[in-house]
Amino acid sequence: MMGVEIRAFTYGDERIVFERAVRPKAGGKVLIKVHPDCRVVVSAPAQADDGEVLAAVKKRGRWIYEQLRDFRRQLEHIRPRRYLSGESHYYLGKQYLLKVMEAPGEVQGVKLLRGKLEVTVRRRNADKVRQLLADWYRARAKEVFARRLDAMLEQALWVTERPPLRILTMQTQWGSCSPSGRVTLNPHLVKAPRECIDYVILHELCHLAEHNHSERFYRLMNQVMPKWEKTKARLDGMANLLLSTDAQPRQG
Repeated sequence: MMGVEIRAFTYGDERIVFERAVRPKAGGKVLIKVHPDCRVVVSAPAQADDGEVLAAVKKRGRWIYEQLRDFRRQLEHIRPRRYLSGESHYYLGKQYLLKVMEAPGEVQGVKLLRGKLEVTVRRRNADKVRQLLADWYRARAKEVFARRLDAMLEQALWVTERPPLRILTMQTQWGSCSPSGRVTLNPHLVKAPRECIDYVILHELCHLAEHNHSERFYRLMNQVMPKWEKTKARLDGMANLLLSTDAQPRQG
């Protein structure tokens, strides 16, 4: 997403990078959030100078460092996916058990049946299962995103023409909006709850009117989705599980 500035400070021996964003609501306070994916986001009023923001961040340096340390420990408990029966995978915010079936004479593919993601392969092969799932998610993403884009366009009255939509796997972004007005969405986003998908689409539609995170940008967001910050926090909290094809939550 656009308009984020990258800054850094040093705490002890560690250089900590953070994103500076414009605080959507008026007020002089600097708001610091450390997300579960170890992103540090500092929201400050547009008029606050960098020195002021840096001073506020350094003041909370110990707290930021400890939050990062705790989240990194949690990330160590995410084990790699092996693409075997019994693993859980997400689709539209719900967890589904993976069931891999070996059937030499049948068509290879993925079906969502009775609360399970059933993958049929001619012979058991983790890479093949991974590829079939990726293709299935991309196909579902194309359908779901087109439908949700149409739904959000009904509310985004500032958009006069339906923007072109592209599906592209990205490592660190859910979506982006090009200067020419093309909306790009990450296929992994289809694993998130519907309201999270709507939030990302709305975010990019707001960028069609405002390329930066200006006051008007946030006014448009609040107009359509008054509780968008809560939805964003929910999506940020799921980012590690949804963006990675190799992360599997430990059970228990």
